[in-house]
Amino acid sequence: MNPYASHLGQRDPVEVIAATPGRVRELARTLGPDRAQQPPAPGKWSAREIVCHLADCEIVFAFRIRQALAEDRHTIQPFDQDRFARHYAACGFDSALAAFVAVRTWNQQLIGRLKAEELARPVTHPERGEMTLRTIIETMGGHDLNHLAQLEAIASKYAAA
Repeated sequence: MNPYASHLGQRDPVEVIAATPGRVRELARTLGPDRAQQPPAPGKWSAREIVCHLADCEIVFAFRIRQALAEDRHTIQPFDQDRFARHYAACGFDSALAAFVAVRTWNQQLIGRLKAEELARPVTHPERGEMTLRTIIETMGGHDLNHLAQLEAIASKYAAA
């Protein structure tokens, strides 16, 4: 089961992942540097931390896509997002956004060239079971929408104030 696919609804994941960097930039302008540092509630990630997470995940997705293409029936290595997040205090919003955009652009160029048989390549996720490379791309799009909703909620909180 892909927990992020439900966020996509009928949307094309490739279109979603193409639009996400621009939307994150718009929300960054709305928030400004000071508000991007403030968590929306105790124990929740700030906008800066969400963008750091997006950058980390884009690197992970890049690796997963390339491994799925290079290895037969690759087994994906899961990661603990909270352990990755331990280092976010040292990361700036702008540098995280730049990393996200750069790796996303690189991934989009590769994804745009994939053939149907490549998208159907099987991979295994130890926690989610059998899936395909297409599922990884759907996960990227759903993951984007999940975190864009969080960023939009943070931005709307400040717009209402």
